[in-house]
Amino acid sequence: MLSSLSTPGVLVTYDADIVFYNEAAGALLGRRFEDIGPVPVSEWMAIFGPRDEGGEPVPFERQPLLAPLRAGRPAHARVLIGAADGANHQIEASGLPIIGSDGFQGALIFFWPVAEEKA
Repeated sequence: MLSSLSTPGVLVTYDADIVFYNEAAGALLGRRFEDIGPVPVSEWMAIFGPRDEGGEPVPFERQPLLAPLRAGRPAHARVLIGAADGANHQIEASGLPIIGSDGFQGALIFFWPVAEEKA
């Protein structure tokens, strides 16, 4: 289903490893999932972020969606991500927890670029 959507979407595991992202996410990130495959959390944080205002990766434990999703609650945040070409993009991201019989299993995260506000 995720592959048929035009909204960028990412599927992550409990450990925050990316196991799939769709073509729309690949266009924004500058890398197709088919070319990179599953991405461990340490690798995607180094490549994509999220980043702070200075462009540096935000530490894993301070990821804005992490705590609510692991607690089984939806989450939303505005964050800065990096693309493969070195550009940074301000995005809105909404995460939905995936809950199994053993609790939190992972999350489905949808995001979209924030349009620059006109002065």
